[in-house]
Amino acid sequence: MDVEKYIASGILELYVAGVLSEKENLEIIAYAQEYPAIEAEIEAIEAAILRLTKEATVVKAHQFERIADYLGLYKTKTKVIPIEKSSTDWSQYLGWAASILLAIGLFWTYNQNDKLKSELELVEQQNLMLEEQIANAGTSSEKTKELLTTLRDKDISVIPLGGQEVSPTSYAKAYWNKKEQKVFIDVQGLPEPPDGFVYQVWSLKLSPLTPTNMGLLENFDADENKIFTLENPNDSEAFGITLEPAGGSESPTLEQLYTLGAVSAS
Repeated sequence: MDVEKYIASGILELYVAGVLSEKENLEIIAYAQEYPAIEAEIEAIEAAILRLTKEATVVKAHQFERIADYLGLYKTKTKVIPIEKSSTDWSQYLGWAASILLAIGLFWTYNQNDKLKSELELVEQQNLMLEEQIANAGTSSEKTKELLTTLRDKDISVIPLGGQEVSPTSYAKAYWNKKEQKVFIDVQGLPEPPDGFVYQVWSLKLSPLTPTNMGLLENFDADENKIFTLENPNDSEAFGITLEPAGGSESPTLEQLYTLGAVSAS
């Protein structure tokens, strides 16, 4: 971006004057944060307006005539002899008018500065939200990197968990690292649990059927990756996931068995 050309275009004066659209105002605020020269120019324009309003003096009658003569309002100077001296002191009224204009100018400048402050606060809030999203993305990236490292481990066991009678379309996948005694559970194929319920993961011995609680998949809706890490020191022969009341259960509710997969099937 050619900053000098942008400044010379006069759009910053229009911005300070408050005649631009909301979209244009937000664009200039963004540029001001990105380019210090633009921010400095805006401050200089505002300072000039404040200085002019502060230095304004009461306009006298002869000063008005001098300004009018300079602007060419009086093409010829004709001496006028008044019939009767007016009893009205027009310079007094001109002084009042100038004072009113000065007050209006100061009020307008204050409003513009207050509006600019509000817009800057809005942009700052948006930037904070963006920074938080970037931070969350970084955390997600680290988790994905950890998962990829686990998947590439030669000792990893991959166990697909198929949908059961209560939810035939559900599916999940367990990545079991026996050496580290960890299981990564990918539950992207599970529906979000209803309010007051939570998914619970079980390590199973098949003969006889012996379930061992591995943990709850809490904050299911908040986890975008839908990948959970659970400790598993058990000699598992299968893994199952059931839907249980919030807080979990001591034993699995088989009527709410969503997915099941045997280790031997990997």
